Amino acid sequence: MTIDTGIHTSDVIVIGGGTGGYSTALRAASLGLDVVLVERDKVGGTCLHRGCIPSKAMLHAAELVDGIAEARERWGVKATVDSVEWGALVATRDDIVARNHKGVEAHLAHAGVRVVRGSARLTGTRTVRVEGVRTIDDGAHSGVAPGVRDLVARRGIVLATGSRPRTLPGLAPDGRRVVTSDDALFAPGLPASVLVLGGGAIGAEYASFHRSMGAQVTLVEAADRIVPLEDADVSRHLTRGLKKRGIDVQAGARLLDAELLDGGVRARVRTARGETRTVTADRLLVAVGRAPVTEGLGLEAAGLTTDERGFVVPADWRRLETAVPGVHVVGDLLPPPSLGLAHASFAEGLLVAETLAGLEPAPVDYAAVPRVTYSSPQTASVGLGEAEARARGHEVDVNTMPLTAVAKGMVHGQGGMVKVVAEAGGGQVLGVHLVGPHVSEMIAESQLIVGWDAEPADVARHVHAHPTLSEAVGEVFLTLAGRGLHQQ
Repeated sequence: MTIDTGIHTSDVIVIGGGTGGYSTALRAASLGLDVVLVERDKVGGTCLHRGCIPSKAMLHAAELVDGIAEARERWGVKATVDSVEWGALVATRDDIVARNHKGVEAHLAHAGVRVVRGSARLTGTRTVRVEGVRTIDDGAHSGVAPGVRDLVARRGIVLATGSRPRTLPGLAPDGRRVVTSDDALFAPGLPASVLVLGGGAIGAEYASFHRSMGAQVTLVEAADRIVPLEDADVSRHLTRGLKKRGIDVQAGARLLDAELLDGGVRARVRTARGETRTVTADRLLVAVGRAPVTEGLGLEAAGLTTDERGFVVPADWRRLETAVPGVHVVGDLLPPPSLGLAHASFAEGLLVAETLAGLEPAPVDYAAVPRVTYSSPQTASVGLGEAEARARGHEVDVNTMPLTAVAKGMVHGQGGMVKVVAEAGGGQVLGVHLVGPHVSEMIAESQLIVGWDAEPADVARHVHAHPTLSEAVGEVFLTLAGRGLHQQ
């Protein structure tokens, strides 16, 4: 059917259909608001189509490969990996992404969210023009529409246009020799060697994946330690785990230059010791952060600007509202303390939707949002690190326990640790930090501990199952509460 070309008025216009955008739209619709969601590509955004979901699918495959190696080397199971069929990996990954994508589309349709497919720009504080319109979905109907659509919001506009990978001057990604985190898993085949530039969570994950798949991996990070935003002990244990797996971790190092070869790249790296090393690799993976996407958004038409880093800064963090009343921002457009994480943007979307519906939701507590690196070993943290807590003026008690101090940790044999930072004298827990196998699934308990301002004695009253990895969490809190059992 053909959609009419008149101006469409709704309660809320959401620009961007990634995790922050579609969560805002779904919650607003559930509260009875008429919502239009504008997306120029596919709903689900980077997380679903190029980031979180496809990368974790591939990391699961990598974990299976690692498990076969462990079975052979530790447990006497004479199994080997004959080969990795890249096409089969890709097909399974793409099926998982496609099913999730269909699920998001179905949720939006069921909620009655109208999805306009095109590129949006602000034309005022309550008006949006969408160009290149292809279809408009109203939950029950969809059809071909003319190329331009004008939208008006009665209550407000939500900016959720996300981010893109930062690149290096003179090294434009070509999808084969130089890749970013957005296209690394979509490059052809598995390289025999990879130089990963950037030792944050994304760089560590991709370094881990490629090593599991048999590649020689060099990981270069300019800061003095990898995952530099995490507690120093997390960085130390992760570095140890990656090096044990044969990854060449170079922290405090920087890329001097790189040249493209027919079959890869040749790069010069200045190490922390001041030495210059030449690294030749089939692929250079650039993971040096992400930049907010605001080009063509028409911020100036609504009286908005960005900061020097390109972020749209809220005037009111409790409502995530900009200096222009009724214009809100979620997701990767936000500067710190927002975390640039999909699950943080879910919380931001809920907050903004409820605000636009006239409710008074609690602001997002970013300190209680968990942070996870899905490498092998994994890291998971929530709250403050030890140095950060002390810098903020806290007097702290700190207790650290290796995972190998509990029986299940010995079974897994991957090392790791549990570290808790709490106010001195039995005060509230400020941060919990985990490194080891499956700790991404263990952090939920600690999220509640930090979010509810629990004290070690509160946690020590609860019994943890034995033998489990989570038992180490319980042991650390028992010791901090003066009731230590196994910990010396």
